[in-house]
Amino acid sequence: MNGKTVHIKNYGCQMNKLDTALVSSALCEAGFSPAGSEKEADVVLINTCSVRQHAEERVFSHLGHLKHIKKSRPGLVVGVIGCMAQRLGDKLLEHEAVDIVCGPAQIPQITKLVTETLQEKKETIAVTEKIRQRSSESQTQALERFESAYGIEDKQIPGQAFVRAMRGCNNFCTYCIVPFVRGPETSRAPAAIIEQIKRLAGEGVKLVTLLGQRVNSYKYRSGEKTYCLADLLEMASEVDGIEWLRFVTSYPCEEFFDDILQAMADLPKACNYLHIPAQSGSDKILRAMNRRYSAGEYLGLLGKARAVVPGIAIAGDFMVGFPGETEEDFEGTVELVKKAKYKNCFIFKYSPRPGTAADKEKKDNVPAEVKKTRNIELLDVQNKISAEMNRKFLNKEVRVLVEGPSKKPHLNRGGSENSPQLVGRTATDYIVVFNGPVSLAGEFVKVKITETSALTLFGELI
Repeated sequence: MNGKTVHIKNYGCQMNKLDTALVSSALCEAGFSPAGSEKEADVVLINTCSVRQHAEERVFSHLGHLKHIKKSRPGLVVGVIGCMAQRLGDKLLEHEAVDIVCGPAQIPQITKLVTETLQEKKETIAVTEKIRQRSSESQTQALERFESAYGIEDKQIPGQAFVRAMRGCNNFCTYCIVPFVRGPETSRAPAAIIEQIKRLAGEGVKLVTLLGQRVNSYKYRSGEKTYCLADLLEMASEVDGIEWLRFVTSYPCEEFFDDILQAMADLPKACNYLHIPAQSGSDKILRAMNRRYSAGEYLGLLGKARAVVPGIAIAGDFMVGFPGETEEDFEGTVELVKKAKYKNCFIFKYSPRPGTAADKEKKDNVPAEVKKTRNIELLDVQNKISAEMNRKFLNKEVRVLVEGPSKKPHLNRGGSENSPQLVGRTATDYIVVFNGPVSLAGEFVKVKITETSALTLFGELI
């Protein structure tokens, strides 16, 4: 729509970042221009996350801000898209600021919804009525066409792109809302994925990250052959221009695990990085979470990964304060973190999610102060491990894909206008900060590490 501007605010995981890039690309194709801020925009879209209560609270806070903007600019159109839109549906339309509600499966309709709302000044909702039913063939084809047409490079990080390997989840961890907002698990056809990667390579993308709620369970049957993630990695490795391949997030299970590890070991383009959440180190809590492995089995998978893929870097996720978690259970988690030797961990406090089994069947009986204390303690344990592991990089050279200027310029160490602080990552996902020209964004460079911290490697451009 010529002359109209749109601003998109994103919350949540890599899947949401991909959806935001798709929506942005679709609206630009339809004639909308990106706005630098919501104050300059005709349309504001908020792509939302429902995984934790705090994420939803931030969205409502943002909507409160937009409500005040709309008082002086009543023509402003505000849309809520993504997981929160699917979870709350009509309830979101009751908010004074909201004009459009659009679930994850309906994003191919976003241009139509926005255009109609601008023209007809009416509220619109598009969500899946029965989310656990498998999508109709027409809806699946619409999502695939949208994915293929608009899956262009994320301009925020030059040289990098996300590609969805699967949609939805069938795991039903008792704390998790994802199966109820993104629907049943569906793997995309390998041919469609590889064709998308080829187009991205043609756009200058060098790093592709394959996405799925449990991407290592990717499975697609075509004729007599069943494709798994290892096959995808091998096929993607043959695409000219692509230099690095990653995948997130992996669920701890044996299915295809050996094949995936061997592909990582054999394929030079497959990054030796594995994000594999444990969530707890207590077998009692793991059973209550419906995580189908024990702490011992989980550590066994990490041992196998390190044996097959030398130098592999492993990241984890943990949740503290799950209902019924005792001090003994928490100590089991601390011990698992110490044994796992992660490069880094993402640690969260449990918050009940409406509609999940944990919310229906378990009392949130761990006090907020205890959750906070355990969160801080576990972070401290991991920070010490990360600091120790990072020190091994001191005085070594690393290859880095440059993302662009650092978001924390106050950390700048002797930079200048022509050589500001840049940030990049190694193949194993270590963050590297150094000074250099902005023109290096999207390029590979070598950096000599001169200083380390728990979270960052600092170096000098070679």
